[in-house]
Amino acid sequence: MKRTIVVVGTLLLGAGAVMAQQEIAVQQDNLMRSQAKSMYGVILKMTKGEIPYNQKAVDEAIANLEADVAKIAKTFEVNPKQDVVNATYGASQKVWQNKADFDSKIPPVQKAIADVKGKVKDVASLKAAYTSMNDRCSDCHETYRVKLK
Repeated sequence: MKRTIVVVGTLLLGAGAVMAQQEIAVQQDNLMRSQAKSMYGVILKMTKGEIPYNQKAVDEAIANLEADVAKIAKTFEVNPKQDVVNATYGASQKVWQNKADFDSKIPPVQKAIADVKGKVKDVASLKAAYTSMNDRCSDCHETYRVKLK
């Protein structure tokens, strides 16, 4: 009877740990998706003319990026050691192997966002802003993001 309780308890603890790890991975994925929505779903599409220029949407996208980028270090504090089921991209294990370097990539993104905030007034300035911000995002993605499928 005691063995059964120990086995069941161990299984429940293991299942709980897996669920907690998956929750962390989902939080990380959701944060990156939120940034992608602002960067690519709004800003890039406007620069390409796929959606009409809308100053309010631009300002909201930049504000959302500013808020989301500030959450990266905290959100990626814990290594979930697994990826989100059916995700296209995931975090490389290099994030946690070289956390200081990973964290050092955040301030340049924040600076790029701060440098363009309030200065975008048309498609031309939006294109310049997109390039500036995306280049800093890519600095991190080249090393710390992996394509899963």
